[in-house]
Amino acid sequence: MGEFEAAGEIVTGGLLGRALEPRAGEGQSHAEHMCLNCGTALIGAHCHHCGQSGHVHRSLGAVGHEIVHGVFHFEGKFWRTLPLLAWRPGDLTRRYVAGERARFVSPMAIFLFSIFAMFAVFSFAGISAPSEISGLTAKPATAIEEARKDAEENRAEATRELRALAPDNPKRAKYEQRIATANHDLAELNEAAKHVSPDKVDQIVEVRTGWYTLDHGIEKWKKNPSLMLYKLQSSVYKFSWLLIPLSLPFLWLLFFWKRQYKLYDHAVFIIYSIAFMSLLFIVITLAAQLGVPSGWLGMAGVFIPFFHITRQLKQAYQLRWWSAVLRAIVLTWFIAIVLVLFLLILVAMGMTG
Repeated sequence: MGEFEAAGEIVTGGLLGRALEPRAGEGQSHAEHMCLNCGTALIGAHCHHCGQSGHVHRSLGAVGHEIVHGVFHFEGKFWRTLPLLAWRPGDLTRRYVAGERARFVSPMAIFLFSIFAMFAVFSFAGISAPSEISGLTAKPATAIEEARKDAEENRAEATRELRALAPDNPKRAKYEQRIATANHDLAELNEAAKHVSPDKVDQIVEVRTGWYTLDHGIEKWKKNPSLMLYKLQSSVYKFSWLLIPLSLPFLWLLFFWKRQYKLYDHAVFIIYSIAFMSLLFIVITLAAQLGVPSGWLGMAGVFIPFFHITRQLKQAYQLRWWSAVLRAIVLTWFIAIVLVLFLLILVAMGMTG
C-alpha cells in the first residue's frame, strides 16, 4: 500500500498548494459574457469584481485536469519557480519580497507541496519508523519467550514451504537457510534464558517525576515505543510549519541591525529554503532507490544544503561571499538548535496528547 499512500500524499500536497496559490497570467477561452458568480459583465478572462474565471469547467475530465494541474503545474508558475529555487534562491526571495508575485509560486504553496511530496517519496521508498521495538517495561523472561515464539513460527513456516518444494528446486536453499537461522536464534535464546535470575525478572526501572502528565507520557513511551515513534513521524510533516516561527528569531539575529530587512523578508527566506531542502531529500531518496552509491549521496546531503544556504544569503541580502559563508556557518548551528527544539516539541506533544 506504500505506493498508493505516496500517490495520495503527492496529490494532497499539490491540491493544497493550488488552493493557496493565486491564479495569474493564464487566460481562458470560450468565456461567458457574464460572471456566473456575481453577475458582473466580463471585460476579460477573469471577473474584475470577484476574480472568478470567465470559463467554468463542468465535466468529469475537468476534475482530472484540476488534479494534474495542481500536482504538476500550479498554473504554470511551478516550472518558472523551480529553476530559480534551485540555482538563484536569493534572487527568487528578493524578487518575491519586492512584489514580483504573479510569475512565481508563493512560498507557502511550494512549501506545502514539497513537504507532502517528500513524505510521499519516503513512504514509497519504505523509510519509516521501526515497527518492532520491545518496550522498556517488558520483563526479561517475557521478552525472551516472545522472541522464542517468533523464531519457532519462522522455523515452522520455512519448514512447510520446504516440504512443498521438489527435491531439485533451487529455492530449497533459501528455506534451509531460514531454518538454520531460526535454530541458531533458538539456541541463543535458550542460553540467554538460563542466565535470567528469577529474583531479577520483576525488577523494572520506574521513573517518577511527580508530574502526572510527564509520568504518563514516559509510561507510554516505555510500553509501546514503536507506536510513539510512528506518531512522532506522522507529526513531523503535520507540524512542519513550526520550523518557520522557530527559525525566524535565529535568522533575525544575523541581520537585526539592518532595518531594511523585515520579519516578512526573513520568513520568505526560511520558507523557500525549507521547500528546497525537502525537494533535495526527494532527489537523494530517489537516487538511492536507483542505486547511486551512498557515499556520493552522503556528500550531496552535506555540501549541497550549505552551498544553497550560502548562495541564498548572498543573493537575498546582497552580501559578499565571505560574509555569506560566515553567516551560513552560524546559521548551520542555528538550524541544529531549531531541529532539536522542533523534535522536543513533537515529543512533548506526543507524551501529553
